[in-house]
Amino acid sequence: MQVEVTGKNIDVTPAIRERIEEKFSKLERFQVPLIGKHAVISQEPNRHFKVEATAGIPGGNIVASSEQENMYAAIKDMYQKLERQLSKQSHKSEARRASHSQKPVLTEAEMAEEDFEA
Repeated sequence: MQVEVTGKNIDVTPAIRERIEEKFSKLERFQVPLIGKHAVISQEPNRHFKVEATAGIPGGNIVASSEQENMYAAIKDMYQKLERQLSKQSHKSEARRASHSQKPVLTEAEMAEEDFEA
């Protein structure tokens, strides 16, 4: 899985890249195609690590960011946010509000029958 990983004020090691690619590959279980996967890792001046990730999906983008003292904890938190968004997106068609159909429109003949019966 090709994920573009960028580092700001930090060198992206193979271990970091592997961890991010592993997290993005776990998102494939939602069976939503991810397009243009990108992650940015930066080390803030206060020694916190900030991880931001974006990916395109049909109908929009998903974006997640996390800031933690431990870089791997920030990656995990970012993954959980992406997972939550993808879960919401993949189950949207099953939502109750989407399952309601519109009231059937009565034809003039059916309306006349109802008036006649009343």
